[in-house]
Amino acid sequence: MASDIEIARAAKLRPIADVAAGIGLAPADLDPYGHHIAKLATTSGAARGKLILVTAINPTPAGEGKTTTTIGLGDALNHIGRSAVIALREPSLGPVFGRKGGATGGGQSQVLPMDRINLHFTGDFHAITAAHNLLAALIDNALHFRLPTATGLPLDARHIQWRRVMDMNDRALRQIAVGMGPGNAPAREAGFDITVASEVMAILCLADDFDDLRLRLARIRIGRDEAGTPVTAGDIGATGAMMALLIDAIRPNLVQTIAGSAAFVHGGPFANIAHGCNSVVATRAALAHADFAVTEAGFGADLGAEKFCDIKCRSSGLRPAVAVLVATVRALKYHGGAPLATLAAEHPAALDAGLASLTRHIENLRLFGIPVVVAINEFSSDTAAEHAAVLSHCRETLGVAAHICRHWSQGAAGAADLAHSVAALADADTADFCLLYPDAMPLADKLRTVAQQIYRAADISLSPAAARQLRQFTDQGFGGLPVCIAKTPYSFTADEHVKGTATGFILPIREARLSAGAGFVVALAGDINTMPGLPRVPAALGMDVDAEGNITGLD
Repeated sequence: MASDIEIARAAKLRPIADVAAGIGLAPADLDPYGHHIAKLATTSGAARGKLILVTAINPTPAGEGKTTTTIGLGDALNHIGRSAVIALREPSLGPVFGRKGGATGGGQSQVLPMDRINLHFTGDFHAITAAHNLLAALIDNALHFRLPTATGLPLDARHIQWRRVMDMNDRALRQIAVGMGPGNAPAREAGFDITVASEVMAILCLADDFDDLRLRLARIRIGRDEAGTPVTAGDIGATGAMMALLIDAIRPNLVQTIAGSAAFVHGGPFANIAHGCNSVVATRAALAHADFAVTEAGFGADLGAEKFCDIKCRSSGLRPAVAVLVATVRALKYHGGAPLATLAAEHPAALDAGLASLTRHIENLRLFGIPVVVAINEFSSDTAAEHAAVLSHCRETLGVAAHICRHWSQGAAGAADLAHSVAALADADTADFCLLYPDAMPLADKLRTVAQQIYRAADISLSPAAARQLRQFTDQGFGGLPVCIAKTPYSFTADEHVKGTATGFILPIREARLSAGAGFVVALAGDINTMPGLPRVPAALGMDVDAEGNITGLD
């Protein structure tokens, strides 16, 4: 088979104005970035469609194809005569050059041009990085000159909580010292996060419009003044300059799939260390221009789907009509105990054990009142017996519709059965959406609720620092915010080596961070890092540019 980038390069792209016209957008609605990419000139428009959420079981090193399925489903809905627009996150350079590779789908279900989308695209991530780091520079400048803040007092260098970011995996930057040497700001410990963990990224993705973006940026908590009073980005006058850097980045990007379907690709917080969803403005744009908006939430349903519901939907009022849970035979075998190197072989016992993971994710989605369809993303190593076992478990044991999906190799036609099932379920209006916990629940109890009901933990354990931080946030008026648990995506526990459906464990919370502008509290579980490192052999080592200027090794 040809590689993803070879398939993408062979595809015939339509002018982006034609793609836009197909969903009712006029040339005046677009700000073109070349022939095949555009930003929306306006983000207005009333919702007309229904929201379809694509999520997955816990990921494995083998890969499950959630983005590929999201694209394949959108193409398939258009293929069967129902209009659909896809809404995806933008890829981060961290995984592109690290372990996972690109995030534009695969095979015949890709968004294009995949090389530009996976790399610099329209510069949104660069703008977010610049806005975040501008705030950091203004903070250190205020420390250097001991400038008074809006509270009347200078910042206290001992209590600065704003870190810097870059969109690259670099473990050496997790902890750094700044202000070293004569004539600099006061020396202090600091560090870098990856851009997809930036609160500015979360703010851009949750903001309703320009005015809401401004209000959220101004609320960013950066530290304290010398009397211990909290200080925000607005208190040091940073909001306007940050807005100037983000004025284009908040507008959704329009591209197309290999099949010619319209896709908004915008925003990109990770779901293991952030809230894992594309922007609210892009999702609403998709809903305004089709019968169905097909979107995804990052990593497994225990992270991405929970945060989609409890953070994005809570904040925006969006409500999914159907959830599609992506699974693969080989991933189920992996979660059932089969070694990674043997997943191509039949393992009936491991597959049977792995079905418990599928069951748990379906149960979890039902907690939110969302009807579920299972998409079994086919791989060439699958056997008919394995497909039959998974289909039987879904349909007969769980009473859930399930389909073998071949969109990777066949494009839209390969997901037609899934599309018919999703459309019928959405048309039936059986969703009864609800949140997992109320706003008024104490922050620690919100964490406990997610841990117990979604992960099946016995309880949480708060470090002394985390317990103190949660008390402070509550005392300062932020106890009503939702929580965003940052943990490994590879297990229901905080230990990535624990596979399957663990129960009865304790989820350790070591630190809590307030994202006042984004509107949630981040809880770091286990040894999760907000700045990933590169693997021993990063994907970057296999990339190059040929004599014709074509990028190679980008998949």
